[in-house]
Amino acid sequence: MRHPDPHSYYDSAQPRARRLRLKLGVDFAAKRIDGEVVLEFGSAVSGTLDLDTKGLEIRSVQVPGHGPIPWELGEADAILGQRLRLEVPAAALEVAISYRTGAEAMALQWLDPEQTEGKVAPYLFSQCQQIHARTMVPCQDTPIARVAYLAEVTVPEGLTAVMSAGPAGDEALGDGRHVYRFTMPQPIPSYLLALAVGRLESRDLSPRARVWAEPETVTAAAWEFAGVEDMIVKAEGLFGPYPWDRYDMLVLPPSFPYGGMENPRMTFLTPTLLAGDRSLVDVVAHELAHSWTGNLVTNASMEHFWLNEGFTVWAERRILRILHGDDAAALGWAMGQKALEDSLDRFKNEPQLTVLRMHLEGIDPDDAFSSIPYEKGARLVAALEREVGEERFLHFIRDYMDSFRFTSITTEQFCAFVEAKLPGALAAVDARAYLDQPGLPATAPEFRSVQLDTLTVLAESWTAGGRPSAHQIASWKPAELQVYLQKLPRQLTQADCAWLDEHFKLMGRGNHEILVEWLTLAAAADYEPAFARIREVLVRVGRMKYLRPLYGALGQHPRTRALAREIFAAASPGYHGLSRRVVASVLEAYPA
Repeated sequence: MRHPDPHSYYDSAQPRARRLRLKLGVDFAAKRIDGEVVLEFGSAVSGTLDLDTKGLEIRSVQVPGHGPIPWELGEADAILGQRLRLEVPAAALEVAISYRTGAEAMALQWLDPEQTEGKVAPYLFSQCQQIHARTMVPCQDTPIARVAYLAEVTVPEGLTAVMSAGPAGDEALGDGRHVYRFTMPQPIPSYLLALAVGRLESRDLSPRARVWAEPETVTAAAWEFAGVEDMIVKAEGLFGPYPWDRYDMLVLPPSFPYGGMENPRMTFLTPTLLAGDRSLVDVVAHELAHSWTGNLVTNASMEHFWLNEGFTVWAERRILRILHGDDAAALGWAMGQKALEDSLDRFKNEPQLTVLRMHLEGIDPDDAFSSIPYEKGARLVAALEREVGEERFLHFIRDYMDSFRFTSITTEQFCAFVEAKLPGALAAVDARAYLDQPGLPATAPEFRSVQLDTLTVLAESWTAGGRPSAHQIASWKPAELQVYLQKLPRQLTQADCAWLDEHFKLMGRGNHEILVEWLTLAAAADYEPAFARIREVLVRVGRMKYLRPLYGALGQHPRTRALAREIFAAASPGYHGLSRRVVASVLEAYPA
C-alpha cells in the first residue's frame, strides 16, 4: 500500500475518484446530514478502494446497475477516523454510498436560532480544513486526490444553501423543503468542500463578486467589502486571470473558528472583520490570494502546509503594497512577526513543529496548526524574491502557477522547480534552514519603514515613561495603533492600562484586532475594568486567533483564572469543536 499522505487512507495504487455527485439532506432537528455520494472514476475500475470516514454511519454501498458490493469499516483511529474499504467489481464506472453524518462531526457546526444574528432560524456551516471532510462525506480526504463535484442540498423552506461551487438552480419541493443545486467543474482538494445553510441574503459588489450574510448583517458587510473588485484586479495584475469565475463571500456567525476560509467561489469570513471603518478588509486579500496560492496550486498534504500559507501571506502583502503603499506592507510584516514569535514560543518544547517541511505521522494537523507555516514560509518566499529581484521573481511565480495549475505538490517538487527556473537561489537564501531547521533563520529578511521604526521606538520607551502625544494618537490609523499595542511590554500595571484606555478609548473599539490586543494586555494586568468586555468578547466570538491569547493572558492571576474557567463554562457550547479544543488546552496549562 502506498500512502503519500500520513493523514489519509488514500492509496495511490487504487482508483482515484474524478468527480463526486452529492445529495445532502440537512436535518436541523437531528443536527445531522443524510447523504448520498457517488464517486465517479472517469473510466472502468475494479479492486480494493480505501476511503476516509470519521463518525459516519454507512447505510449502503452499491455500484449502479450491479447492486450492493462488499464493504467494511476499519478500527477507529483518534486522528484518521475509520477506513472504509470497498471491493469494487470489474468495469465499475462509479460507486454510490448512502450515509449519515455523526453527532460529533467536526466539519459541521449547527447553531440554534439564538446563536445567530437574527435569532429566528437555525444555521449550519462546514469547516473541512485540515482533515475534516471525512466527517461530512466518505471520500479520499487528501489534497492529492482532487475532485470536481455536483451537489443537491435539500433544506427547510425559508433557508438558503450556499457552497464552494457555482449555483446551478433551485426549486421549492412543495413539502416544506427547498433544494439547491451546485456545480464545481474544476478539481479541488477535499478540504475545500464547503456548505452553509441559514437565513441568507446577498448583495452584488461587482459583476463577479457578491457578499452573503444574514439579513441583519448583509448591508454592513456590503459596505465593508465594497472594494473587493479592486483587490481582484490588483491580484490579477500580479498572478494572472482569476481562475474560479466568481469571487463570492459569506459572512458567518461569530462562532466561525477562523478569520477566513478560502473555499473557492465562496470565501467564508468571520464577522469580526466588520469593524465599521474598513480597517480589517485586508484579511480578504489573504483569502483572495489563496485563489492562486493554495486553491490553484495546493500542498500535497498538511506536512507541506507552508506551500499554501507562506505563499499566500507573501501574496497578500504584495497586494497590500500595491493598494496602500510600502508603509502598510511593512506594518503587515510587523504584525506577522508578532504572530510568528508567539507561535515559536508556544512550540518551544516541540521544535520539530517549527520547521516548514513537517513530519506529522501520528500528529493531528490541528494540533500542529500555528502562524509558523504562514509567517516563516512567507519570509522564505520573500528571501527568494529579494535574491533574484522582484521582476524576475514575479515572472517565476506566474510560471509556477501555470506549471502546477489544479495540482497538489510537495516541498520537494517545489524545490526542484525553483532549482530548474532559478538555479542557485535556494542555496543562496539557505532554504534548508527554513525548511528543516527549527526557529527562524538569522538571515531571514527584515521589513522596515520610518513609520514602523517610530512606533517601535515609542513603544519600547514605555517603561521609561515614554507616551505618545495627543497629536500622534489622533493621527494614527488602526494598523499603527495595533502595532504600537503589540510592541508594548507584555506585563503592564493597572495604571498603565487605565492610561491606555483613557487616551485611546480602547474598550469600545469595533476593530477586533485592536480590541483583543488591548484586552489581552488588560487581562495580563488583572485590570478589573476590562473584565466585562473580556467576557462579552469571549462569549460572543469563537475565532481561535482571539481565544488563545485572551484565555492565555487570563491564566496569569488567580482571579482571572477563575474568571476564564467561568467564562469557558458558559461560552463553550457556542464554540466550534476546534475552538473548544484550543481553549481546553490553554486551560489545562494553567498553574494548579
